[in-house]
Amino acid sequence: MSEVAARKRILETGIVAIIRGIEPDVCSDVVGAIAAGGVDAIEITANTPGAVEMIRQMSGEHDGVSIGAGTVLDAETARAVQLAGAEFVVTPTVDTDVIETCNRYGTPIATGVMTPTEALTATEAGADFCKLFPASSTGPEQVSAINGPLPQIPIIPTGGVSLDNAAAFFEAGAVALGVGSAIVDSEAIEDGNFNALTEAASEFTALAEAHR
Repeated sequence: MSEVAARKRILETGIVAIIRGIEPDVCSDVVGAIAAGGVDAIEITANTPGAVEMIRQMSGEHDGVSIGAGTVLDAETARAVQLAGAEFVVTPTVDTDVIETCNRYGTPIATGVMTPTEALTATEAGADFCKLFPASSTGPEQVSAINGPLPQIPIIPTGGVSLDNAAAFFEAGAVALGVGSAIVDSEAIEDGNFNALTEAASEFTALAEAHR
């Protein structure tokens, strides 16, 4: 998938599902269940054991899904996940070396920010999106606070996003949302209840469609 196509998929879907800490043997079931609910941008965090291999495997098995890598902390990890097939990269903080690596090899990047200064720094360094993190600490008001003076910056709130606050984040100006446990429910996965993930993904995609 091209850089433009990967960015477009995130923007069209409006939801990025975040997979963290799962076992490799259920990863395909989890990705499939989320995709069945309409979320086709899925991030596997780099601090998940075996993450690079999971990204490689999921990228090969799920053609209709954009598989990305999250919690990328350095340029070396960024390059490793790119080579494994990651179609986008997400960081928790501003790291210009990671941004540079993503730009060099044509991989969209959502850089973690909290303040307008960090958002502008990340964007001027080449970030495609700014991931407002942790969004639960500031609420939707921070999206509009950043976009007030900086309307050109596309913001993806992440961290504590739920069905209860998702609409407010969209209405504040978010272009997409990063959603973890509200979709990727660890108890449902342990119980083999993958339908619960599909149902949650469907609710979020419907909400995104209604409020953007």
